[in-house]
Amino acid sequence: MKKIISLMVVAVLLVAALAGCGTTNTDTPKDNGQVSGTVSTDGSTSMEKVIGFLSEAYMEENSAVKVTYNPTGSGSGIKAVQAGSCDIGLASRDLKPEEATDLNGTVVAIDGIAMIVNKENPVKDLTIEQIAALYKGEITNWSEVGGADAPVVLIGREAASGTRDGFESITDTEDACKYNQELTSTGDVVQTVSSNPNAIGYASLASVKDTVKLISVEGVTPSTETIQNGSYKIQRNFVMVTKKNAELSPAAKSFFEFATSSAADEWIIEAGAVPVKR
Repeated sequence: MKKIISLMVVAVLLVAALAGCGTTNTDTPKDNGQVSGTVSTDGSTSMEKVIGFLSEAYMEENSAVKVTYNPTGSGSGIKAVQAGSCDIGLASRDLKPEEATDLNGTVVAIDGIAMIVNKENPVKDLTIEQIAALYKGEITNWSEVGGADAPVVLIGREAASGTRDGFESITDTEDACKYNQELTSTGDVVQTVSSNPNAIGYASLASVKDTVKLISVEGVTPSTETIQNGSYKIQRNFVMVTKKNAELSPAAKSFFEFATSSAADEWIIEAGAVPVKR
C-alpha cells in the first residue's frame, strides 16, 4: 500500500512539473524580447501624417509598444519636451538658438511643397515674392507675371491643412490669402488645377501627378534632390525634438532610431514628405 501511495505522489508531482513547464513557455519571452511601453509624442499638427505612418509601421513590428500623438503645435511640443511631459516633441521648423541650448533637433523628413498650374499655362517660373503677391490678391492677372491675359484663380487647402500651414508660413501669407477655392484634399487641388487653365495651387511634391505642370521657384524645379539639398525654397524641416543630456526610455529610443533610419523612408514618402539625404 505504501508503495502504491508513493507512486501516486510521484505521478502528481510529475504532472505539476509538466504543467509548470507549460506555463513558463507561454509567458516568456514576451513579444520575442522586444521593448515594451508607451512613447508619447507632442507637437506639430503638420506632422500628423508623417508621425501617423511612422507610428503604425513601427507598432506593426513592435506590438508591445504604443506610440501616441498629441497635436498641440510646434511651440507646445517643444515646451512639452522641456517640461518632461512627453518623450519626443514634433516641430515643423528648426529649433531657435535659445531652444537649442537644452534640446536636440533631429530632422526626420522634409516638407517639400510644389507650385502647380494647368498644363496650358505658359508661366514656367515664379519668385516667392510673386507667389505671395498672387495669393494675397495683389497680382490678379496672369499677364503681370508673363502669362496670358486671364484672371488668376487661386486654389488652396482648408484652414486645418498642414500643407496650407507650411505654404503660408514659408511665403509669409498667413491670414492674407484670397482663395477662390479651399479644398479638403491634395487630390482635389491637383484635379481642380488640371481642369482650369487659369488656376494655380500647391501640393506636397509626392502627390503631384502629370496632369498638371510644376512651376520652378526662382529658377529651381522641385524634386527630391533639390529639396534635399535646400536649393528649392518652398520647404521646411519636420523635426523630432529631444532633451539634451537625458536618456530616452528603451521604447522611445527604439522608435526614435527607427524614425530617423533609412527603414522609415518608404513611410515618409507614403505620407507625402521627402526623406532626408543619408
